[in-house]
Amino acid sequence: MDFKQFLMVLRRRWISVAALVLVALAASSAITFTRTPAYESRSQVFLTVDVRDTTDAYAASLFASGRASSYADLASSTELASRVIDQLGLDLTSEQLASRINAEVVESTSLIELRVKDTDPQRAQLIADVVTNEFTKYVADLETPTEGSASQIVAKVTDEATLNRSQVSPDVLLNLVVAGLIGLLVGVALAVARDLLDRTIRTADDVAELTESPVLASIGFDGDIKSAPLLTDLGGFAARTEAFRLLRTNLQFIDLDHQPRCIVITSAVPGEGKTMTSTNLAVALAQTGRNTLIIDADLRRPRVASTLGLDPAIGLTTALVGKTEIHDAIQVHEASGLHVLASGAKPPNPTEILQSKITQDLIKRLRSSYDMVIIDAPPLLPVADASVLAKLADGVIIVVRHGRTTKDQVNEAINRLGQVGGRLYGVVVNMVAKRAVGSYYYYYYEESSPAGRQATGKSSSSLSGRRKA
Repeated sequence: MDFKQFLMVLRRRWISVAALVLVALAASSAITFTRTPAYESRSQVFLTVDVRDTTDAYAASLFASGRASSYADLASSTELASRVIDQLGLDLTSEQLASRINAEVVESTSLIELRVKDTDPQRAQLIADVVTNEFTKYVADLETPTEGSASQIVAKVTDEATLNRSQVSPDVLLNLVVAGLIGLLVGVALAVARDLLDRTIRTADDVAELTESPVLASIGFDGDIKSAPLLTDLGGFAARTEAFRLLRTNLQFIDLDHQPRCIVITSAVPGEGKTMTSTNLAVALAQTGRNTLIIDADLRRPRVASTLGLDPAIGLTTALVGKTEIHDAIQVHEASGLHVLASGAKPPNPTEILQSKITQDLIKRLRSSYDMVIIDAPPLLPVADASVLAKLADGVIIVVRHGRTTKDQVNEAINRLGQVGGRLYGVVVNMVAKRAVGSYYYYYYEESSPAGRQATGKSSSSLSGRRKA
């Protein structure tokens, strides 16, 4: 992953990164602001050795420095803590008080800095003052080899215990900064990990890994698709309209020697938007004046007729069983001039019906009567219907859903087409998020769409829908 790809990952998953940062800050704040503030008082003790001449001064200095580290450790001993408790009458155990006392040797000296923490700054100073005094006595006791002799090392107080009214813990700013950095690092790491483990289709490069067939179009996500599913419901400058114009144009260059006249549109799994894609592509073709027919061959979950506002009860199956003539079963979508062969009544054996010779003969007859026949087929992976129809058409277009359809699903769908000798014309990436890589196309058309031409109803959208690309 290069730096550019890294930035793209952050752009795509910035919400999850920000969420983890906020969670880390919230957790840190909860811990920080619920803890009792602690205050610290400091004092300083100097260890010296009584020497009678300068000859022994250097050796005495080394001796005192060596002793200093040992006495710094003894400053937090339970013995010293017990002396302080007895003098002040503290309601603490010697272990509890010892844990609040800390001592460090000032580097390259025989100075010892004593630090005492407490929840009250004045009490911290009081305890530190007693600790300092008792520490000097403790050193004298330890350094007196026999009763009546003089102590070899003398501890003298150089700095009295200080009164510090600023809390030393918890450090609010430090805790929040550290928590924010940890949240940021964890968020970025998870974002990168999710991207590396992501097996969904997101870019044209993902499609190129699976097939040499091109991405014919990328259709952006449109929140108004339920209320305005068709191109005839949109303005001429709408992003979705331009996307289908691009798809319509790219179909002209699929095979210059043998222009396709019958195309199956399917998907790997349900919910990818294949019906909307096939219906709007057929509308886009009809708007150019081409004699176009769309066949709803999804006999299990037919949706073409209802999307176009037509009667789904009369269609393919009723014509196949002889209940109606084929020309009577074909309906016309008035707004676009598109001819529609709905699914008809749901049969108990859809695959067998599509495999029958009468169905094959019907599709051959229809493709000779129209400039373009679009067949909306069921998904490839759940059922075999699309594989059967692929053999009857010139080629197949697979619709994948951006960020949802996995590479494994698309690869399996392509393999099934290959097993029956179907030709894959290309892939349509559907429901592409505006912030996804390569979505600048939609921004251009959305920002350049004049307000005066926005669709306000079916009458105005029908006029704009009849414009040719």
